[in-house]
Amino acid sequence: MPDPALSTTPLNQAARPTGVLLINLGSPDAPTPEAVRRYLKQFLSDPAVVDWPRWLWLPILHGIILRTRPARSAALYERVWTDNGSPLIDISQRQAQALQRTLGESWRVECAMRYGNPSVAHGLNTLRDAGCDKIVVLPMFPQECQATTGSVITELEAVCETMQDGSGITVIPGYATDAGYVKAFAATIRETREAHPDIDHMVFSFHGIPARLVTAGDPYQEQCEATAHALAQQLELVDDQWTLVYQSRFGPEAWLRPYAIEAVPSMATTHRKLLVCCPGFTADCLETIDEIGVELRHSFLKAGGEALVLAPCINDRREWIEGMANMVRQALP
Repeated sequence: MPDPALSTTPLNQAARPTGVLLINLGSPDAPTPEAVRRYLKQFLSDPAVVDWPRWLWLPILHGIILRTRPARSAALYERVWTDNGSPLIDISQRQAQALQRTLGESWRVECAMRYGNPSVAHGLNTLRDAGCDKIVVLPMFPQECQATTGSVITELEAVCETMQDGSGITVIPGYATDAGYVKAFAATIRETREAHPDIDHMVFSFHGIPARLVTAGDPYQEQCEATAHALAQQLELVDDQWTLVYQSRFGPEAWLRPYAIEAVPSMATTHRKLLVCCPGFTADCLETIDEIGVELRHSFLKAGGEALVLAPCINDRREWIEGMANMVRQALP
């Protein structure tokens, strides 16, 4: 992984606010084919996301995927779109507002998206314009991966080079077992279990990555497993009461297993009612609301299961906001 600390300089003017930039993955500006095409072009053009040789990947991207996938994806985004727009953007803004209230007037909190809007450049410029000499960047990915945290750091470096100012920026690394993060997810799981007391098995679903990346040294799988074990311990689950799976496989190569789309329906004969949570996502989005809450539920029920209940992500829960506040305070000397 890249060095998480871009640079550090003394705070010259104590009266100036300390900046915080929360960075999540991103979302199209609208649930339309045109907006989705713009988003997918930026997202899938990133070598950190698809690391195939450019000569091979770019013709596939522009000649096939950007011609066929936007309309299908737009229909999926339409299913989760709210009166406030994209769930991910809306929740991210609520997280930033709640964190601002918790940290107080000596801090300035903004949110940004690695792909789409508001951009990383917009977030950094807003904080600099507010007089922030020190900025703490919190990638909203608890488990580090080159395709997420690594890509965020690469983008930060590029934006800082353009701005000719990379001073005073500190990036918080992965926090797969951070006490506040684990506490917040355990709380939302407990609440969901209390509302559905007949659940008989717990599933932790994380976004997948190609297996070869882990073989090459990416820490993602190890950190996902650490999160799952930490949550199981908090929830007092024994080993046969929970399962870890990976969702959102893309492309022909092998990704981390077990695949959610295979493993979860196969549980229908042994576990009639499942509770699924997605601890790799700090905000609900298409991948949680629709991929798990709609598509995976349908597959499980079709296989003979009785119920699949999706636990909400930690979103702007009080425990998570307090956990973020602790992390950003501790990031500074």
